[in-house]
Amino acid sequence: MKLLRSLYHYLLAWLGSVWYGHPSRQIFVLGVTGTKGKSTVIELINSILTAAGKKTAVVSSVRFKNDTLSNPNLTGMTMPGRFFIQKFLKEAVENSCDYAVIEVTSQGILQYRHKFIDFDAALITNLEAEHIEAHGSYENYRNSKLKFFDYVANNSKKTPRYFFVNVDARDNQYFLKAGEGRGRLMPYSRKDVAKIKIKTKLLGQFNYENIAAAVAFARSQGIDWETIKNAVETFDGVPGRLEFVQKIPFSVIIDYAHTPDSLEKVYQTVKKAAARRKNAGRLICVFGAAGGGRDVWKRPVMGGIAAKYCDSIILTNEDPFDENPEEILNQIEAGVSLMDKKPIVQKIIDRRKAIRRAIQMAKNGDTVIITGKGSEPYMRVANGKKIFWNERDIALKILNNEKIEI
Repeated sequence: MKLLRSLYHYLLAWLGSVWYGHPSRQIFVLGVTGTKGKSTVIELINSILTAAGKKTAVVSSVRFKNDTLSNPNLTGMTMPGRFFIQKFLKEAVENSCDYAVIEVTSQGILQYRHKFIDFDAALITNLEAEHIEAHGSYENYRNSKLKFFDYVANNSKKTPRYFFVNVDARDNQYFLKAGEGRGRLMPYSRKDVAKIKIKTKLLGQFNYENIAAAVAFARSQGIDWETIKNAVETFDGVPGRLEFVQKIPFSVIIDYAHTPDSLEKVYQTVKKAAARRKNAGRLICVFGAAGGGRDVWKRPVMGGIAAKYCDSIILTNEDPFDENPEEILNQIEAGVSLMDKKPIVQKIIDRRKAIRRAIQMAKNGDTVIITGKGSEPYMRVANGKKIFWNERDIALKILNNEKIEI
């Protein structure tokens, strides 16, 4: 059965490319993979290329952009099916786009969605444990990313080929080896950004790695420093990534963080930013964890991280699928109970009510940080049902005392 599924996905990938006339052969295609930062890196690269006068196309978890036409990604998939991507690339070619930048996921790689796309370049942002149930182990997850590098090296007909590797990231040596001698190997580091003294509106030390990735790619394409610097310094960020819904009298922030490492980095960043305020108050944290058997191991770990940084915790729904939402929250709470510091934990399954409760609790100088959904357009619940979701809009309506459906 597994072999038949693989053959099915492979044939779909081939047929999509043939049907649309192998469009990737006529445009520069960059594939961006990794655990975190993909969408931010893609949007930074898009901003730099646009500032340099290049026409771009983008496929990411946030949006689909084809030259001047941009639509939010409402598919619920970061990397949509093969026919979609091949059609998208054909339209990009017809619109005379110079570059197509595609977010490449491990799930997409497993289903051969990257096959029969002639990539000019592969970029890895970082690597941490995620989708372990889907892949069987962290090593298998890492190998799926390596398969993408190998695919570009062995199957792309483009020359030269570029391989961008974050040398600050975990297991970077595997990707350096995968790119070595197979094209132009382009290591990059957050230290590169410090050397060129670029200012940024983006919060968090981790974003310096994202900027370094975009700068490395831009320099490989011969874009001058002044254009790069101006584009980065005017870049406002990506919706749902450390996005401020309100700054005063108390802050409300939404973020996509849904892994232990990303959650800790977000909390560290928000704590540091809040500490610079004269009236720095409490950190009120709203989050949950995905159901459907996805990365069950991380639930208590994230609870422990929240206990370390948060003054008050509200646990709530986050894509429960067919799993019992209360059981998911209990597993997160178990991680809180193991810590020496034990903030008050409230469990409010309805995410709208949880957000409303957090905002009602907030006083001047406090920070409400809502993580897990970011700009995702759906909440996935039982029986395959998807509920339209807009975290920013919900928070705004509560702040403005507008009625929301509960």
